[in-house]
Amino acid sequence: MGVNLGDLVPRREISLEELSGKSIAIDAYNALYQFLSIIRQPTGEPLMDRAGRITSHLSGLLYRTANLVEKGIKVVYVFDGTPPSLKEAEIKRRMQAREEAAIKYQEALKRGDLEEVRVYAQATSRLGDDMVEDAKRLLTLLGVPWVQAPSEGEAQAAYLAAKGHVWASASQDYDSLLFGAPRLVRNLTITGRRKLPRKNVYVEVNPELVELEEVLRQLGIGREQLVDLGILVGTDYNPDGIKGIGPKTAHKLIREEGSLERLEGLLKARGGLPENWRQIREIFLKPDVTDEFKIEWREPDVEGVVAFLCGERDFSEDRVRNALEKFRAGMGELKAKRTLDAWFG
Repeated sequence: MGVNLGDLVPRREISLEELSGKSIAIDAYNALYQFLSIIRQPTGEPLMDRAGRITSHLSGLLYRTANLVEKGIKVVYVFDGTPPSLKEAEIKRRMQAREEAAIKYQEALKRGDLEEVRVYAQATSRLGDDMVEDAKRLLTLLGVPWVQAPSEGEAQAAYLAAKGHVWASASQDYDSLLFGAPRLVRNLTITGRRKLPRKNVYVEVNPELVELEEVLRQLGIGREQLVDLGILVGTDYNPDGIKGIGPKTAHKLIREEGSLERLEGLLKARGGLPENWRQIREIFLKPDVTDEFKIEWREPDVEGVVAFLCGERDFSEDRVRNALEKFRAGMGELKAKRTLDAWFG
């Protein structure tokens, strides 16, 4: 879900070319779920190999990463660890939503409504542990670094950006800002022409850049107040937020009162703040992250990638080798802009 700050947050469209030469930490689970959702057969089923193993996530990971690297973008993927216990309710909600979508998918399939089939199929996406391990294996073969977060991947990606290990974090969610990312890039892994659900309309999706300093300046608040604002609206740790309070009202309340401490009494009529709001604030301001990682880009193991994707997962060898050529092209662009060390250092 993520915190709903879209109506408040200033952002600007950018091109992939503007990100050339920059390093970006991508929330891996966020990206893999996008690939599982978007890369589907006409009947809504994900791509699979002959053994029935899902490969949509690997397809997206290879070809989308190749496109980014070709543009000279140095990507790092960050994987989730153990979620905070406070996220249990949101995890259960997502599971229930997938189960309901699976039922509606079967009903649409029986009706022969392929548009509805695709919509509900996208909502049934599940990312298994074996799929995550396959993703890590592919990234290692590609020479693309990945980091294992102890808890939330988005928090770890934000930490990498805040500490200067990368230029920005990338996710569809605005939680990165609450976690302290100085820059957030949205739409990075879904850039391109996309069909709107249930409509025969296509739109061009471009990357968006959100800068924390500009967000705080325009909203006239500090980062801790931004976290408090998020808690009022609803986060993964209190999905329902406060009854009747949307982003604009939450902003107004925080601007007027300054903090949740001063709002406790005022909000009793609306059911009050969640009992654990201080713990939620702590998750965002002092997230569980690690410094035990090594970010290093390497030459891709071409034959290793081919053996894995083509030999084990039935990918087209021509397409895989063409994608790997994009990696080389991207490396060459960075070498021309700076030095060889800019990529491998």
